[in-house]
Amino acid sequence: MIRVKVFDESHEKDLEDAVNVFLKKIDDSKFVDIKYQVGVSINDDENQIYCFSAMIVYKT
Repeated sequence: MIRVKVFDESHEKDLEDAVNVFLKKIDDSKFVDIKYQVGVSINDDENQIYCFSAMIVYKT
């Protein structure tokens, strides 16, 4: 069965850490793909807000 795991963090390093922890839990042969995306928006105070996301596709 193909599954996905989605990660969403405010900082690049937090996303990297979360993805690496998950990848250690699955066997290399189960890994299929990873997709990465960054979203940027500006809040009411005109501060930039970043959203770093990754989706890991893997087999169970």
